[in-house]
Amino acid sequence: MTKIELTTFIKAPIERCFDLSRSVDLHKVSMQQSHEEITGGVETGLMKLHDTVTWRATHFGIRFSLQSVITKFSRPFFFTDEMVRGPFKLMTHDHFFYSQESHTTMVDHFYFQAPYGVVGKVIDFVILKRYLTSLLANRNVVIKQYAEANEWQQVLQQEVPSSKL
Repeated sequence: MTKIELTTFIKAPIERCFDLSRSVDLHKVSMQQSHEEITGGVETGLMKLHDTVTWRATHFGIRFSLQSVITKFSRPFFFTDEMVRGPFKLMTHDHFFYSQESHTTMVDHFYFQAPYGVVGKVIDFVILKRYLTSLLANRNVVIKQYAEANEWQQVLQQEVPSSKL
């Protein structure tokens, strides 16, 4: 199994960072380059415990479908989404949030394993880890941009009372 760990510092309240991270609307914005679209489950708004979403996207010129479920959830400190069906043998994404004096620290632990045994391990090492790290880092840049500017209101305005953000 391969692990990717990313840390992002965001000058915004922990609740805002947490909620932006679980927004399917912001996920669509952050993944425009792979033309991600929702084909099932939660179609708009914020994911919560036991919610599922099915995404269809293009990576490496190939169309993939991936269904995930929120398996752990403690607002605003952490949540976990896990693949139910999709191209990986295993995929788990742990999202952690830590409130600091002047910012929120967002930490991603992303675990995955490609299918196909030894061939899959080579693909993990040579291609997937770098590609997925870039994809997640770009997503975190979008979360940071929205959280630190007024753009977050476009995504969260209807979801959570503003006194909590």
